Amino acid sequence: MTRNEPGPGNGHRPRGAGRLLAGAVRHTAGRLSLLVALMVLRTAAALALPALLAAAVNAVLHGRSGTGPALAWGAVMAGGAVCDTLMAPLATSCAAYGTRWLQLRTVGHLLGLGGRSPVPAGEAVTQVTQAAQQAGALPVAVADWGVTVAGSAAALVSLWWLDWRCGVAFLLSVPPAVLIARRFVGRVTRVQGGYLAAQSSIAGRLLAALCGARTIRASGTLDRETDRVLTPLREVSAAGYRMWRLQKGTVWQFGLLLSLTEALVLAVAGLGVVDGRLSPGALVAVAGYLQLAFPAVQQIDVFFTLAQARAAAGRLAGTFAHEGPRYGTGVPGPGAGAVSFRGVTVRAAGAAGSGQPTGTAVLDRIDLDIPAGACVALVGRTASGKSVLAGLPGRLADPDEGEVLLDGRPVREFAQDPLRAAVTYAFERPALLGGTVREAIGYGRPGVSHAAVREAARAAAADGFIRRLPDGYDTPLERVPLSGGERQRLGLARTLARAARVYVLDDATSGLDTVTESEVSAAVTGVLAGRTRIVVAHRVATAARCDQVVWLDGGRIRARGTHAELWRDPAYRTVFAADGAENEIRGADDAMNEDAGEDMGREAACRTS
Repeated sequence: MTRNEPGPGNGHRPRGAGRLLAGAVRHTAGRLSLLVALMVLRTAAALALPALLAAAVNAVLHGRSGTGPALAWGAVMAGGAVCDTLMAPLATSCAAYGTRWLQLRTVGHLLGLGGRSPVPAGEAVTQVTQAAQQAGALPVAVADWGVTVAGSAAALVSLWWLDWRCGVAFLLSVPPAVLIARRFVGRVTRVQGGYLAAQSSIAGRLLAALCGARTIRASGTLDRETDRVLTPLREVSAAGYRMWRLQKGTVWQFGLLLSLTEALVLAVAGLGVVDGRLSPGALVAVAGYLQLAFPAVQQIDVFFTLAQARAAAGRLAGTFAHEGPRYGTGVPGPGAGAVSFRGVTVRAAGAAGSGQPTGTAVLDRIDLDIPAGACVALVGRTASGKSVLAGLPGRLADPDEGEVLLDGRPVREFAQDPLRAAVTYAFERPALLGGTVREAIGYGRPGVSHAAVREAARAAAADGFIRRLPDGYDTPLERVPLSGGERQRLGLARTLARAARVYVLDDATSGLDTVTESEVSAAVTGVLAGRTRIVVAHRVATAARCDQVVWLDGGRIRARGTHAELWRDPAYRTVFAADGAENEIRGADDAMNEDAGEDMGREAACRTS
């Protein structure tokens, strides 16, 4: 599957689903083995009960004492109850560990796909919160069903041992039971695929609505947007009704089949007692073994869990079929951060929200050299490819054609950690991670000193407002009411706290007023003197401070030179006029946000960087 292909459709189960589920089983092998052992002991106890009960009945009927078999029956019952008591928390633990492993794998893979992920946000949320949980329950369900089948087979053998005619009578029910179960699992798997797809659609629409809550409020379109978000609810409801109808139909079919089978087997056994082939105790044993033979084809709940898990695993496997970047093992050699682009072409992945048709060239044959220590601005209208180009040195995205070099070596050759240490980013809407303000600034740098955090905050003009917080740098993030500009300054401070070769500032000061932006830019210039800087610029002043400006237009380099040289071109000046209007709208939108808690939650959910 290529990155442009969609995930699994309704009922589709990619080959990788089996490997994914096998990994979950291996991860819970210890607990699962103990659980299976308890299941086997419980099943063995259940198989012993009919024989002990038959022995007690025969002893009483023949005038002997039935105390011994009765006591043994009670002891076996108690042992089975102990196994049941221990199994419940262990089964929950196995499912929880399997779910956790699948969730971590899924989240890690989704993050590894980067900003050009072909998996829509709603689908990603549903996979982590629901599909992983359903798939994580599969190992326990399979173990339960497997031990139950083994116990049913043993009960059937016991029936044959008591009277082969009873065994034959029971076997008549097996083919139709297998057919009913197989059809049920197949149909529920397909319906569950549609159910998850509809839920993913709702999650995606809700996420988009939350990200644009202020726009919806300003436009007065709440009712219309609510209807749009809930449109797939009809599909969820229809899929739910189909699943329950399937379950209802299967239950009565199994119920009828098993009732007929029970009547037939007991009739054969009763005739055996009349003919003298079987003792009364043996008739009791036949009834007991018959109840133990039924569960192999009677576990509708287990079949339902299996079907749900198969559908969920199929959707997870569809995500894992999209390959993330593969990192090398190299480490950047000596150098000061020279960046080169050689024939770089990037095409739109066609993901939801990309704004580009699949295959459209976002960047087209870019050749560019950025000397070590230079400060280069990337300028262009919206969708000209500025952020995509800026993301290539740190492999936030990979080119479809061409090569990106850092100090003369392809960035594909580097291991992930050394590359992250060499190239660092500051974004327009930074996601602040960590428990406190100090942890947010030092995020990604374990053991960073408080002095380094303070210095980075001062350079980003953030130290002043941080000191005014209730606990200063130790204030929990959830208690910090941040404006858009303050959030940007904390994100910029996090970037400045890193000792990298290349600093990429992707519109990282767009939320600051002109005076603050000027102060921050001057401080950043001093702190990063001699370091390579790539700046996605929307303001005239930002571009003017850079050594060189690369003007992008339609995915290609239209011109390159100093800001003063390019300013003579009227078309170049209109770029800033258009972007300035967009920034004013964006700034006004940020100013309307007075609920910091809502803003932090929305940005955490909506971020793409």
